Amino acid sequence: MTVPNTPPEPARADVPAEPGAVPDPFAPPPVSAEEPPAGLPTTPPAGGRQVPAELRIGSGVVLVCLLAGLVMAGLWAWLAPKVPLVVDGDRILYVDPEGEQRAGADAVFVLIGLGAGILTALGAFLVTRKRGGGISVALGLAIGGLLGSYGAWKLGRWLGPSDNLIAEARRVGNGGHFDASIDLGALGALLVWPMTAMVVLLALSAAFGKREEDPPPYWGVPAGTYGPPAEGAPGQGAPAEGAPAEGAPAEGAPAEGAPTEGAPTEGAPTEGAPAETVPEDRRQG
Repeated sequence: MTVPNTPPEPARADVPAEPGAVPDPFAPPPVSAEEPPAGLPTTPPAGGRQVPAELRIGSGVVLVCLLAGLVMAGLWAWLAPKVPLVVDGDRILYVDPEGEQRAGADAVFVLIGLGAGILTALGAFLVTRKRGGGISVALGLAIGGLLGSYGAWKLGRWLGPSDNLIAEARRVGNGGHFDASIDLGALGALLVWPMTAMVVLLALSAAFGKREEDPPPYWGVPAGTYGPPAEGAPGQGAPAEGAPAEGAPAEGAPAEGAPTEGAPTEGAPTEGAPAETVPEDRRQG
């Protein structure tokens, strides 16, 4: 059995007060048309169109990733192992037919992408930590990491050895050696950077991200009464100015143990009571 979605009741501040009714101290403060409620951003002036903050942050993250892709391309072209070739007459042969240079080039690309993902995610988290990150940071790292990896792949191939084997064979001549161009055998290596950045950003946000405090409910305390007491206000439980301290008698009241006015003292006979009788033998003597 399900409960229908009924609209919530209007806030007490929105209901017009009845004549002669006592105001509710727990009702939220009324909202005016000119002034937004507390905690909500003010409406920007209707002037020039401003770029949203999320869009600026996401674009900045993508731009940084593209610049990091240039560095990644240079590192890959420099560190990737090269495939050596040799010219034998009208043939071009492998110097080491069982070499693993092609797989090594893919491994180097993956390792560089792994490092780039960690560094970009860490930098984006530290820069946007005060504002609490946001979806723009995650999207910027995902899109920028993918574009940076693709750019590093294409630019690294251009920076590496030439892919024109015939021109290179003619240049070195018969019996000469040269290196083949570098390339990715597994295009899945392009996803290492963005996936690493996503995992690192998620871990950092979960461990060191900004925590938002839950605001107190509007029905818990009257509006404006929560928080520490104002400076100079009497502390909780302290007597007001001019009031007697706890346990002290009020002004004009008798001290503890003192007889009241008109009351007989201890041992004195009360009014109308007979005096102490004297024995008969004493009266005769």
